[in-house]
Amino acid sequence: MAGHSKWANIKHRKGAQDAKRGKVFTKIIKEISVAVKQAGDDPSSNPRLRAAIQNAKGVNMPKDNVQRAIKKASGDDENSYMEVTYEGYAPHGIAVFIECTTDNINRTVADVRAIFNKTDGELGKNGSLEFLFCKKGVFLIKREEIEMDLEEFEIELIDFGLEEFEVEDNICTIICDFEKFGIMQEKLADMSVDTDSAAIHRIPHESKTLPLDEGLKILNIIERFEDNDDVQQVFHNLNITEEIITELNE
Repeated sequence: MAGHSKWANIKHRKGAQDAKRGKVFTKIIKEISVAVKQAGDDPSSNPRLRAAIQNAKGVNMPKDNVQRAIKKASGDDENSYMEVTYEGYAPHGIAVFIECTTDNINRTVADVRAIFNKTDGELGKNGSLEFLFCKKGVFLIKREEIEMDLEEFEIELIDFGLEEFEVEDNICTIICDFEKFGIMQEKLADMSVDTDSAAIHRIPHESKTLPLDEGLKILNIIERFEDNDDVQQVFHNLNITEEIITELNE
């Protein structure tokens, strides 16, 4: 698995989402809808719904919006969303994995294919690139949320599936196997630790480094996918270098 690049990858994506709050709210509402349909409207017994609610809190989504979304999803007249994934290659051999939630698959696949075609990429067959990524639970926590010593905190989480722990820019990143996601989520709740975000990510086993100009072009393509209303998350194996981060922050 790649080193620092995967954390930069996650943080870049989260930062891009935070800058587009309206779209983030829409994506969270869809996630709430799917979570409720799958496992009910009780967050205590529905880890996916708990995560969606926590993520809503992390982006300052009003509680009323969250409650309305849960109530609507619990009713009989809610839209029927389907979860679909698409895989393909962007230029320079960058693998792209796209997770969507949609009420119209034909529209969604047409939109995804169009972005690949217009950016000299190629939409692949389902499953063709999945081996390049591993699914992990990823929790981002502000340092001030953790009242205990960080080393003690890390040790405390090992028995609950902790695989990696990193602190950077006052953000603590917790990585666990995706099957331990619910267990880790419950442990953090028991410790009264609020997460800034909690989600299943597809982290590349290896990342690919490109020159600055080519890397920035790839990120522009990723952003085009993320701007689509049906797209929930986009994962890729581009190494987000310090040079790229510096350029983005200027």
